Amino acid sequence: MYVAVKGGEKAIDNAHAWLAEERRGDPSVAELSVPQIREQLKLSVNRVMAEGSLYDPDLAALAIKQSRGDLIEAVFLIRAYRTTLPRFAASNPVETAKMAVDRRISATFKDLPGGQILGPTFDYTHRLLDFKLMAEGELPTAPTAPASGEAVPHVTGLLAQGGLIQPEPQTDEMPPDLTREPLELPANRALRQQALTRGDEGFVLSLAYSTQRGYGRTHAFVGELRIGRVGVSVNIPELGFAVEIGEIELTECETVNQFTGSKTEPPQFTRGYGLVLGQSERKAISVSLVDRALRWAELGEDFIGAPAQDQEFVLSHCDNVQATGFLEHIKLPHYVDFQAELELIRRLRSEAIAEAAE
Repeated sequence: MYVAVKGGEKAIDNAHAWLAEERRGDPSVAELSVPQIREQLKLSVNRVMAEGSLYDPDLAALAIKQSRGDLIEAVFLIRAYRTTLPRFAASNPVETAKMAVDRRISATFKDLPGGQILGPTFDYTHRLLDFKLMAEGELPTAPTAPASGEAVPHVTGLLAQGGLIQPEPQTDEMPPDLTREPLELPANRALRQQALTRGDEGFVLSLAYSTQRGYGRTHAFVGELRIGRVGVSVNIPELGFAVEIGEIELTECETVNQFTGSKTEPPQFTRGYGLVLGQSERKAISVSLVDRALRWAELGEDFIGAPAQDQEFVLSHCDNVQATGFLEHIKLPHYVDFQAELELIRRLRSEAIAEAAE
């Protein structure tokens, strides 16, 4: 039986009004501003920028406010907005070796060139609620790190000098752009990196954790984790050279993995690589671990059936906007489909009862 259903515009308008009221909360409490979110909820802003594929802290903070703190909804808003933006040019590859680092650590070399910089991190804090944050007080101050204009070389370069780590293949081929072209499988490493970088942090984290528990061929050390700012430049045809147009904050992780060799590769260390917009080291480490797990074919390894090795599984399910849309669509009207299912179940039950009575 088909029943025509008309949308209740008034009900929808009321739902929007109620949402706005819930977003504002208690009017007696000061309203949260976009600059406050940008400056004080920075890690949430960074996640929205990374998974939304748009580097703009103000817009990410606005999306967080509009979504009432639902970060996946905020990512959805940012992605929808970025589709309206014109593209003026393609930037040159950023040089992370020239990064102005705020944090740089290595789990493989204690005394690395350029030194270890702990930076702003929760790693060395006690996981205890700080009730002083509920009271107003003086602004905290941190020591200023000495500025350095020198390049900070990557730790994996030390291994490369001795031929102990697999060299990265160099290519001038323009990588596909996942934000403008649909994902096609099998995907090359550049496309996989894009999908993982803007994939859901929780999903990628779980996959990375699975590789550490044996569901993948990774025994990784953090060769280097760095957070800092890099310049972004574009080539200006009229000038004949590149011009720096600004800088962005990035988190970069290179993992060093055991590799006993294969039919095509000698025994050596191999790399996993993760690069994420903003300060997001958990995500960068996770991406590097999953990146290494997905490289099994090019390294001549056997496929052991681990989820993190299956690129169709990983890349088709890591996108939180796509996953959310598919999951939440089932709450929309499915009256006709359900009526068909209901009639089928009734008929099957009637037939089963009739057979039992014979």
